Amino acid sequence: MLTLDFLSNDYKEKKTQAQIVEENIEIDIITGRIPAGKRINEQDICKAYNMSRTPVREILRRIEGNGLVKSIPNRGVFAVGLTADDIDDLYYLKTILEVQCVRWAVERIEDYQMELLEETFDFMQFYTMSNDLDKILKINEGFDSIIYNAAHNVELEKRLHRYNFIIKHANAQIKYPLNYLPTVLEEHRSIFNAFTARDANAGAKAAEIHMYKSMLRRK
Repeated sequence: MLTLDFLSNDYKEKKTQAQIVEENIEIDIITGRIPAGKRINEQDICKAYNMSRTPVREILRRIEGNGLVKSIPNRGVFAVGLTADDIDDLYYLKTILEVQCVRWAVERIEDYQMELLEETFDFMQFYTMSNDLDKILKINEGFDSIIYNAAHNVELEKRLHRYNFIIKHANAQIKYPLNYLPTVLEEHRSIFNAFTARDANAGAKAAEIHMYKSMLRRK
């Protein structure tokens, strides 16, 4: 069951060592710290994380399944990376899925999830007034997570979290405008109001507008 633990400064999602290593490698590729075309040395990963070759190879197979590396027989594993066009395409795909997700979530949300959404939006308003960007970015993730969960579709929830992970790190160097916090608050308010009104069409429209503006902000 979802909680508001993500709001704590001490909160850390529990992950296995393999999950941490996989995530770190993917982040390095998405951000360009490992440039596209660079050969990934299994032995270096083993030394860096004190792991044997078998789990490292399994990690690289999973990353290849995610499209961020490519294994070439007799040559090795190479970073694929993401172009600006790839990220744009991802935004368009995410928009389609997120609009449908919000529509379903408005229709299917359970009482405890609605309570969590209300509390999260209250925190969003408070930290916007406090001008706390780091906290707001974390709260925004939590707000999304509650909605994804409320749609009650495991595959959709998993896919949207994956897209968010890529977009988050692809946008790591973006400088947010001065009016970012109040602007995004109002976008989320429109989504939240659709939930309180149980208006799936309004929620879908608000989500579409939010995603469109999110795409513009990264340009």
